[in-house]
Amino acid sequence: MNKGGKLIVFSAPSGSGKTTIVKHLLAQDDLNLEFSISAASRDARGEEVNGKDYYFISTEEFKKHIKNDDFLEWEEVYRDNFYGTLKSEVERIWSLGKNVIFDIDVAGGLRIKHKFPNETLAVFVKPPSIDELKIRLKKRSTESEDKINMRIAKASVELATAPQFDVVIKNYDLTIALEEAHQLVKDFVDKK
Repeated sequence: MNKGGKLIVFSAPSGSGKTTIVKHLLAQDDLNLEFSISAASRDARGEEVNGKDYYFISTEEFKKHIKNDDFLEWEEVYRDNFYGTLKSEVERIWSLGKNVIFDIDVAGGLRIKHKFPNETLAVFVKPPSIDELKIRLKKRSTESEDKINMRIAKASVELATAPQFDVVIKNYDLTIALEEAHQLVKDFVDKK
């Protein structure tokens, strides 16, 4: 892969607020960011749009991409449920002269950091508590109780990885978290 701009990774357990933070940062012109659209081997949920929220591809197609080494990182999150970042997506963004911002799971975020240690700012968004996470996930009303419990179990494991990230933002107060995230990213993209 040709090296281009910076890579900014936001990872966190589901319900921590990372997507809200990433959307806020994308709206800040001074950061010159473009969203990295992940590939997913699942169907669109609710209002999700192919090519905007995710590239929705079949499990077979996803496995073909794995075999061809087309991914910067990928993971089988649940059985036959794959997510990943296509190398072509990062190259597309770099060719626009922009920095890449990721909203991805913890394992994927750490893989990108290990592959591009100097170009990557890896940020972990920490929720106030597991209980608060459960409340936020239930408020979404997009998943079954079983799926929520699976996410909560996974969150406990993910929280233990926080020290492996460059920075941890505690999302106890969204306004403060947004300001902190903006300053962190601004300092990183301005650094030569």
